[in-house]
Amino acid sequence: MSDRQMTAAVIDDAPEMRAAMAALLSAFEYNVETYDSAESFLICASTSRAQFLLVDIQLGGISGVQLAHQLAAQEFKLPIIFMTGCDNEKLACQTAEAGGIALLRKPFPAKFLIDAINKAVS
Repeated sequence: MSDRQMTAAVIDDAPEMRAAMAALLSAFEYNVETYDSAESFLICASTSRAQFLLVDIQLGGISGVQLAHQLAAQEFKLPIIFMTGCDNEKLACQTAEAGGIALLRKPFPAKFLIDAINKAVS
């Protein structure tokens, strides 16, 4: 990775997943912002320092896919890497249509995440 000062925003309603992703990204020298919902990210989107998002699809309120559509409607151009516990072709299509860079199925190896980040920021 060429730029280790990049910031990632992790959006997941599971505290343990947010913590795990924050620890993993920090180990790869990324700065990390964490949010427990799409709504909490939307409130802070204009002041977020994130260069890319790592978003769970199934969130309590607004879904990860709906978040992507709302961000696009508000002209935020952040690359999004989606995460899911489901293995579903329909979700893969929805995330691609929403502009997702990758869809990672939990649990996923760190290499898959780093490869997706490299694709997102290149």
